[in-house]
Amino acid sequence: MLQGFAWDSCFKNAWYNTVASKVDAIKAVGVTHVWLPPPSQSVAPQGYLPGQLYNLNSKYGTKEQLVRLTQALRAAGIKPIADIVINHRCADEQEGGVWNRFRDDVDHKGRRLDWGRWAITCNDPEFKGQGNPDTGDDYGAAPDLDHANPELRAALVDWLGWLQRDIGFEGWRLDFARGYGAQFVTQYVDATVGADSLNVGEYWVDLVWAGSDLEYNQDAARQRLCDWIKGNGERCCAFDFPTKGLLQEAVKRAQYDRLRDRQGKAPGLVGWWPGKAVTFIENHDTGSTQQHWPFPSSHVSLGYAYILTHPGVPCVFWDHLFDWGEDVRKAITGLVALRRRAGLHSESKLEILAAEPDMYVARVGEKVTVKLGPRYDMGNLLPKEAEGWKFVMSGKDWAVWEKTN
Repeated sequence: MLQGFAWDSCFKNAWYNTVASKVDAIKAVGVTHVWLPPPSQSVAPQGYLPGQLYNLNSKYGTKEQLVRLTQALRAAGIKPIADIVINHRCADEQEGGVWNRFRDDVDHKGRRLDWGRWAITCNDPEFKGQGNPDTGDDYGAAPDLDHANPELRAALVDWLGWLQRDIGFEGWRLDFARGYGAQFVTQYVDATVGADSLNVGEYWVDLVWAGSDLEYNQDAARQRLCDWIKGNGERCCAFDFPTKGLLQEAVKRAQYDRLRDRQGKAPGLVGWWPGKAVTFIENHDTGSTQQHWPFPSSHVSLGYAYILTHPGVPCVFWDHLFDWGEDVRKAITGLVALRRRAGLHSESKLEILAAEPDMYVARVGEKVTVKLGPRYDMGNLLPKEAEGWKFVMSGKDWAVWEKTN
């Protein structure tokens, strides 16, 4: 999957047209899914404070430009994924000095979205809702929607179905998925794109730190992600935040022994449930112009050498593919080609052959060997040409080999 935008893409004129101009290049890399930004009109230009959901004229472009983009992607065999922000919604009118009344000014079939205080959770601390208690975490910047209300859920299903049917989306990226009960995701997926589509939730889990040091054991975070996936009936994958955190600490501190847990598995969600783990090294929040939790810039290619050779569903960041220069682009393109050529997939067999502070070596799908870390001498772990191994490519502190027979 490719994240098809960055934090400031909304400020670049007609972003949908920019992505459309890159469709051939995206296809050539081997991308199968493109995650597009929130499509609706929004109080914030990035789209994460949506108001009138059916109004698809946003800072990224017009509804017509969006439809042309999804059509171009689908014609190229690439599935468009919509960034769905349904935990909260910004109101159009005030009642009692509080923004908590919603309008629906766009003609459409299906239930109207001109909601009142009944649509807001009753324990939202700011917006004086009258609905059921929140089924997840509060989002302070906007009214939290009452997903426990069947009328509200039915209206959201209508809107999602319209995005699928009329706009051309084929999967969902669920923003702030920890803000509402996982059980509701089942209905949203089953009534629209279906369980066989690629859907992924942003269920941001807090990792365990000892001061400024990340703990090696992140089993609690892994378990929370597994619980959320089970709770949604396995309809939706989850972004693998533990893998991101552990991998970037391994790189920053030369602690590659972080990359094997006590059972000999990968230490993130990908080690427990690889088919439901969407791995990544950067997104619009962690990196981009926000820089909330950035991956070491000198080792971006190494990060991709890990996620593009390992199990899980790897997600590439737009900036890295198109804005970080030819060396990074070549690394991503070459690693994706290797993944496809070797037949690696989300549940490929992973054998971790070494996980020491200065070197990590793994064999994946019995077809690819990857070495990370500054140690040059691999000893007897060096893949041997006589046994059918061929060196493929390398970068700063990483190298990969492919089995050719």
